Amino acid sequence: MSPVSLVHTWQLPEPTRAAVRDLLDGAFDGGFSDEDWAHALGGVHALVRDGDVLVGHGSVVRREMLHGGRSVRVGYVEAVAVRASHRRRGVGGAVMGALEDVVRGGYAFGVLSASEDGVPFYAGRGWLRWRGRTFAMTPDGVVRTEEEDDGVFVLPAGVVPDLRGDLTCDWRDGDVW
Repeated sequence: MSPVSLVHTWQLPEPTRAAVRDLLDGAFDGGFSDEDWAHALGGVHALVRDGDVLVGHGSVVRREMLHGGRSVRVGYVEAVAVRASHRRRGVGGAVMGALEDVVRGGYAFGVLSASEDGVPFYAGRGWLRWRGRTFAMTPDGVVRTEEEDDGVFVLPAGVVPDLRGDLTCDWRDGDVW
């Protein structure tokens, strides 16, 4: 397998973009929407290949969140996936290691929304479960996102957030977290 390569969205040639989307569609069993795809773009992508086949992906995009009475620039992790044939071989860990370096190097802290299956993986890497309340800035104002409270994780970088405080994400179409 290749080492992880980090590439900004604008540097992804169309065949690579298509391979990433194909990987994500397969890894999420068709549950990866066009909105999910849009959320994964505009930042730094971590890519792992086995020969010519893309086997691992994740991205970090910039988001603005409110925490502790301040606007905070966070690195939001999106679209982490490993091809089924390559799972449990360190690909996910390599992808996340590269993304965590991006977060630590450029953001106050990292944020992600973990699936139930992903919780042990992220917790084992040092991501901390958010213990406070979550909200979203929407076109109709700030809205409580209680259903997301248990799935939000953070990785302290330049700022150590108050894990029991409130965290409000910026608006976007589709899943806000």
